[in-house]
Amino acid sequence: MGRAYALLFASRGAKVVVNDLGGGRHGDGKSSAAADSVVQEIKSKGGVAVADYNSVTEGEKIIETALANFGRVDVLVNNAGILRDKSFARISDTDWNLIHDVHLKGAFKTTQAAWPHFQKQNYGRVIMTSSNSGLYGNFGQANYSAAKMGLVGLANTLAIEGRKKNIHCNVIVPTAASRLTEDILPPDFFAELKPELIAPVVVWLCHETCEDSGAVIESAAGWAAKCELVRGIGSPLRVRLTDAVTPEDVKNNWSRVTDMSKATALGSIQEATGTLMGTLEQMRDNSTSSTFVEESTYVVTSKDTILYALGVGAQVKDPSDLKFLYENHEEFSALPSYACIPSQIAIMTSDLSSQDLIPGRLFDLSQVLHGEQYVELLKPMPTSGTLTSRVTVADVLDKGKGAVILYDVDTFDEAGDKVAYTQLAGFIVGAGGFGGKRDSAKAVPTVDHPRRNPDLTVTQAVHHNQAALYRLSGDLNPLHIDPSFASVSGFPRPILHGLCSLGFSLRLVLKYYGDNNPAYCRAFKARFVKPVYPGETLKVDMWREGNRIHFETSVLESRNVVIAGAYMDLTRQCAVISPNLTAATELKSQEVFAGMQERINANVEKAKTVNGVFLWNITKAGKLEGQWTLDLKKGSVYKGEPASGTKADTTLTIEDDDMVDMALGKLNPQSAFMKGKLKIKGNIMLTQKLKSLISAEAKL
Repeated sequence: MGRAYALLFASRGAKVVVNDLGGGRHGDGKSSAAADSVVQEIKSKGGVAVADYNSVTEGEKIIETALANFGRVDVLVNNAGILRDKSFARISDTDWNLIHDVHLKGAFKTTQAAWPHFQKQNYGRVIMTSSNSGLYGNFGQANYSAAKMGLVGLANTLAIEGRKKNIHCNVIVPTAASRLTEDILPPDFFAELKPELIAPVVVWLCHETCEDSGAVIESAAGWAAKCELVRGIGSPLRVRLTDAVTPEDVKNNWSRVTDMSKATALGSIQEATGTLMGTLEQMRDNSTSSTFVEESTYVVTSKDTILYALGVGAQVKDPSDLKFLYENHEEFSALPSYACIPSQIAIMTSDLSSQDLIPGRLFDLSQVLHGEQYVELLKPMPTSGTLTSRVTVADVLDKGKGAVILYDVDTFDEAGDKVAYTQLAGFIVGAGGFGGKRDSAKAVPTVDHPRRNPDLTVTQAVHHNQAALYRLSGDLNPLHIDPSFASVSGFPRPILHGLCSLGFSLRLVLKYYGDNNPAYCRAFKARFVKPVYPGETLKVDMWREGNRIHFETSVLESRNVVIAGAYMDLTRQCAVISPNLTAATELKSQEVFAGMQERINANVEKAKTVNGVFLWNITKAGKLEGQWTLDLKKGSVYKGEPASGTKADTTLTIEDDDMVDMALGKLNPQSAFMKGKLKIKGNIMLTQKLKSLISAEAKL
């Protein structure tokens, strides 16, 4: 390898000192033949080179050879190596010391001798030679692998110390045919491991325009890759600095400690300690605050997610609900609102009454009314696995007649990834008047809906058995099933769970505005106003404002608002599904409208310059099967007729297949119009501006 490096450097104009003690691969013997041979080869090709026969443990002599002959030193390739392979139990002090002297100490001494010259001239390039044995270990090479990994640590530090003086230090991890591997590797493999295929990587790392420093580059047979030390996200083993850590704590968190699915490369000690400092700060905050923290686990199965979906009104007669009800469905998913369940159970199973959260008052969960709910989803809810929820009391508020406790819950999956953040506001009846603050900056606020008629209204009846079904998801409060308990609590009959009413509402919002895709739900918030009784009909009014869908839920029979200040935030705008069209209808052209929305999103302001509203009627065999509205005054595309208060400037009617052909350029729009395939009413001239939106290949 050293010969290949020297020849390539010389061929590119470098003056080369070829150092070789001339010993065997075990470090025995001495000869000038190896170095002399390479020097002669360089000179025969018109290059400049001198030989050096000193040991690398006397690195200053090698550097002196360079200075004496060429007056400076710019590049140092530490490549000397020997082997003394023995099993760990049989390694002698001599075996250990010889390996470390040649590999690690030799690189240290030679580099240290060159260092002041690099600093003075504000330039230097250093290569350390490690090995896969160093990175991964290898039987019988404990001495060799320790030295080779030591070189990586040495290089990392030199890269840091040399940064201000333009001194770069990198590591090459070669696998090549050499004296060290000639009788170790299989002959056919050995023949492909030409050192000449690694030399270009080394030469590039030493070039003045190569910006890498501190890199570990593995190379073999005309291939190269960067290696990095990575670390998983890890897991806290305690909540507060005052807590002890037991072996049981380690055991309980071991799956998160050893999980590498989200591992990241770390570039410095500062970066490595940064996350640790953040964890310590959190522990310190937990230690100095009066907040309550508790952890609980919740096992999810497909049966649980299906039972929940049934509990919030999903029905098999609606084909779009089937993916929430059938475990073998190709898109089997949990509803986003299912995130409420593990967090609520974590709160309900906590030992709250002993925490003295409200000065001078103890309480139990029978006094707690559900006031508000917020959930932020960081990833879709899993359909199986164990979830861990950590409950924190974020704040306690004095509302006069009662108290409000803000519960924050972080829910994690088995990989240690945070799945959801939940904030539940619990109203404690009769617990107010303790002199506390009325408001909190930590509370996630509700948001009033726009002051206009709803863009969409959907109704759904609540079955008489709905509360009995929903309670099987975990909220077993007798208020929702026991008539006598409901009567004592002041209700004429058992009431529906607030989270059940919310689950109904969120499911309908997702269906009509979120393409019924749980992955599109980012967050939701709601305030519970009045109870719902099983058997009543829920009416959900919806307003779209960009990616936020505001909604308000009321009871159709009584007109009482039961959920207010509510919204769902989506990750994207989706086509709106009209409740008046058959949900089972599958139209090819829906992809065309999705493409329109993508092109609009790429340049909303330009799209708005069209300043028109277009209603598309999509037919099959002459029968209306779908409607889409293209509102270029607002920059949106949605399924259904124009929203309330919006009038279409132009109405276009076309067959589903013809719409797709037009998007693919197979059907000219003007030709389609002339042949009667495209029917237009209203402002015909306005449609000429649509070509860049319809074409699948066009850019707006």
